[in-house]
Formats: sequence, structure tokens, C-alpha cells
Amino acid sequence: MQLQQLVKEALEAKRENFEAILEEAAGVICGEEGNMENFEVYGRLVKVSPTCDALIIGDLHGDFNSLVEILSKSTFIQKLHQHPTSIAIFLGDYGDRGFFSAEVYYTLLKLKLLFPRQIILLRGNHEGPEDLLAYPHDLPSQFRNRFGEDWRKVYEKVRKLFECLYNAAIVEERFLMLHGGLSPKIRTLDDLAYAHSTHPKNELLEDLLWSDPDENVKEVCASPRGAGKLFGQQVTEEVLGRLNAKILIRGHEPCNEGFKINHNGQILTLFSRKGPPYFNDCGAYLTVDLSRKFQNAEQLIPYIHKF
Repeated sequence: MQLQQLVKEALEAKRENFEAILEEAAGVICGEEGNMENFEVYGRLVKVSPTCDALIIGDLHGDFNSLVEILSKSTFIQKLHQHPTSIAIFLGDYGDRGFFSAEVYYTLLKLKLLFPRQIILLRGNHEGPEDLLAYPHDLPSQFRNRFGEDWRKVYEKVRKLFECLYNAAIVEERFLMLHGGLSPKIRTLDDLAYAHSTHPKNELLEDLLWSDPDENVKEVCASPRGAGKLFGQQVTEEVLGRLNAKILIRGHEPCNEGFKINHNGQILTLFSRKGPPYFNDCGAYLTVDLSRKFQNAEQLIPYIHKF
């Protein structure tokens, strides 16, 4: 499928088409288990093969124009067709804020159905459980405007999709990827894989979706977001060491230049949308050969694409 055709479909999709693609994609993602060729799944954790070329995209928040621009400039749909080992990893926060959440979801889910072994969709705080919903949560009003009186059927299916999305992805000896942040309670990969199953008794899922790095915190402290925590470099060093990773790649925070680096190069934040309500000058995405071993995020700067 060509990008132009995909864009046209997303813009013109009727409620019935959107419901159908939601059901089918949720079934595919929830059914992923074990070896999926380019990656391995257990629980809600994806272990990515260190042999892939990867496109990594941060928050989109209903910015369909930015998504189309990224797919166009990266020519990644062509790469997915031509190179079965190429993958795309999305770091969460697909809807809310921007006015084209439905179009973003449609495009990503259609790509997942077209390239099931090459698309990985992580869960963001805007895809969180009902007790951790981000505010404002714009999807209901957007779906009402787009789909009319039957919008609740679409929304219910989107909520079910949220439960299928992944908590994290890891490329051993290289990258840990998730939406928000880390917790000092993370001891093993199982903590990432099954964080959702212990929520809300355990705060791990909340931290994965909501927490942020801070340069002035040693361990953890309360977050001004009202959920998650601020975590310091000590936490980053200890958790990455336990999980055999060098760099945390995450989204969640607006970045004026589209990206930022924290904790002495151990964290890269990507923000892949532009415009209100954030008004950042640039969005950014990453294209990287996962077979390469990078020691810090500074070494990734040549592979970060600003737009």
C-alpha cells in the first residue's frame, strides 16, 4: 500500500470501517506470543532482535500531519515492503490533544495489519487504564464529532485496544523503550512484562506510563503531573544495569527541539508532533540500526531527524 492511499483511507473511514480495524488489530496484538520473527513477546514486553533497522516515533497526540510527514520523509512504508526485518516502534500517546486522533489510530492500526511482524505499538499514559486517564481526555468528544451518535461503540473498542498495547520493548545490551519512566522497584524483565497484571496494587505500570527523569533528584520524588514520579540518574543507572540495556528511549515529555537527553546520556526523549497545545519548534524521530551498540544517547544524535 502507498502512503497516499493510506492517508485517503484514514481521512474517509466510516464508523464501520474504524470499528472493524480496531477489532482486527486488537485481536492481532493481543494474540502475539512467543517468537514473532523480528521480535519475541511475553506478557506485555517485546524483546526485539538486534538485527533490525528501526524507525522509532514518540508522542503523536492526534497530529496526523506530523505522522504523514514522518512516514513520507523516512520512506519507511517502502522499507517495510522491501526489507522484512525493518521495524517501526511507536512509543505511545497516539490520541488526545490534536484534532485527528481517529486518523492517527486508523493509520497505525492499518500498518499493524499490513506488517504485523514489523510494527510494535507501546502503551502511553493516554492509553492507560481507566483509573489513570490523562486529562483532558479528548477522545470521546473527538469520536462524537467524527462518528455521530454511535461513537460510544468505537470508543469501547479503543479502550479494549489499550489493554493489548505493550508496556515496554527491549533490545538487549542496547535499548530499553517505553513511554514514561523507570521505577527503582524494577528488578527483572518480568516486572515490565507483567506490570499491568499487578495494577493498581503495584505502582509499576503507573511509573512506566507517567514518570519523568529529573536532573535534581537522586532517587524518586512526587511528580507535578499528579501520577508517576520524578526519578533521578541513580535509578536510571541501576535499572538499565539490571536489565542489560545502555540507553532508555522514551516519549511523554514535550521537547522544543523534538528530543532531549538526560542523565549523562542514558536517556533519550523523543517528541514526534508539532503545534498546539505544545508549540514546540520541531518534532523528531529516530532511525537506527539495532545491531549497533551505542554507549550513550549523544551517539544517536546523527540518527535523529528533526522536522
